[in-house]
Amino acid sequence: MQPPLPAGLVAAVPVSIAVSDAVQVSGLWQLPVPARACLVLAHGAGAGMHHAFMAGLAAELSARAVATLRYQFPYMERGGRRPDPPALCHATVRAAVASAGALAPTLPRFAGGKSFGGRMTSQAQAAAPLEQVRGLIFLGFPLHAAGRPDAARARHLAAVQLPMLFLQGTRDQLAAPALLQPLVEQLGQRATLRMFENADHSFHVPATSGRTDEQLRDELTDAIAEWIASPSRAADAAGS
Repeated sequence: MQPPLPAGLVAAVPVSIAVSDAVQVSGLWQLPVPARACLVLAHGAGAGMHHAFMAGLAAELSARAVATLRYQFPYMERGGRRPDPPALCHATVRAAVASAGALAPTLPRFAGGKSFGGRMTSQAQAAAPLEQVRGLIFLGFPLHAAGRPDAARARHLAAVQLPMLFLQGTRDQLAAPALLQPLVEQLGQRATLRMFENADHSFHVPATSGRTDEQLRDELTDAIAEWIASPSRAADAAGS
């Protein structure tokens, strides 16, 4: 018998997501009652949907009345380390978004993810609109490789005609602020950047920062919930 969940925490329910006739992946559906929105949440390149950061983020969002559908990319489902080709990743994003729509058809839908997962989501949206998605949320957008600052990975964002929220640490080695800030400005009113002092790409903060990783995660989830509920963001989404 499992111990009772802490007050306010809703259990994640396993689901299966069909990417194609030959490919299925696992997902975790977390639906608070009441819920006011749903975020389809993709993992980073090196850790799957069960990672402590992903689980903690989903729990914190649930406490803020935001449902989440976490899911695996096929390579992670197989226990592999090398990410799938982009086309398969994009198809997985689309399948997860469609599954979220079937699970909660009346909830406003958002999509995004941690690092690689956020980039695959934005590439999928740039190629063709994701089903009824109102905005994209990036947790540590991987703008470039560590030590190799370049903005080429972000060229596709110009084709994303949806509101976008970038959540980035000031110590993120994969997104130099000197490159990221002007990029977000070029995207215009549809892009919002929130910088988190002393956080790295994994949203870890050193003890000398005066706050813990858990406190930073609270700040992240507050930023997501506030942006989702923002009247100005909602207006932008309606006009996109």
